[in-house]
Amino acid sequence: MISVLVIDDDNRLLDLVINLLIQKSFDAVGVGSTSAGFDSLASKAFDAIIVDWMMPIESGIDFIKRLRSSSVGFRNIPAMMLTSMSDIDDKVLGFESGFDDYITKPFEPKELLVRLCAMIRRSRNIGHIPGTILRFGDCEFNLETGVLSLNSKIVNLSDSEMVLLKTLCARPNYPFPRKELAKKFRFIVSDRTIDVQITRLRKKIGDDSRNPCIIRTIRHIGYAITPSL
Repeated sequence: MISVLVIDDDNRLLDLVINLLIQKSFDAVGVGSTSAGFDSLASKAFDAIIVDWMMPIESGIDFIKRLRSSSVGFRNIPAMMLTSMSDIDDKVLGFESGFDDYITKPFEPKELLVRLCAMIRRSRNIGHIPGTILRFGDCEFNLETGVLSLNSKIVNLSDSEMVLLKTLCARPNYPFPRKELAKKFRFIVSDRTIDVQITRLRKKIGDDSRNPCIIRTIRHIGYAITPSL
């Protein structure tokens, strides 16, 4: 299911957009300020954002500039500007600030949906390299941004867990020897340390350590990750 975050201080319009998305089987979350928007982005994985331009405290333009310049993993999420400002210079400013699309009010619901789907499709097919998103169990891992989500909720990983997960996901189904995994760290680690970190990583992705089916133990070798079909 595609998840969309909508940010607008106009409750009437916010409800309208959210209800429209839900009716079309989107997973939609609506908030009334950019600060609440950042809180939502930090707690849940989204496929796209729709943001109103004119809002108090922080405008949609300032929000997207702050998002694009941040170091967080979700900074590259495709975003659509929603506004009543239709002048060409306003549109240029929106695109130059970091928005991927721009729709003016009043809008036709069908156009909003078509533009949203096209924007998400472009981001998946062009904005990211092939194979960037790997799915396994109830998880989704973005190799480019390093964002891991479990049931659409972002999972925090330690540096060691991130190193292991990125290495395993870079070559799905490949049996990595423990010594090869150990070389990925900037410091010396033992086979036992690798085993401990794998156990912790399995727990975070919902893999049963007693009978793992995502990060498999390859006897006498090491580990391999099995993506979903």
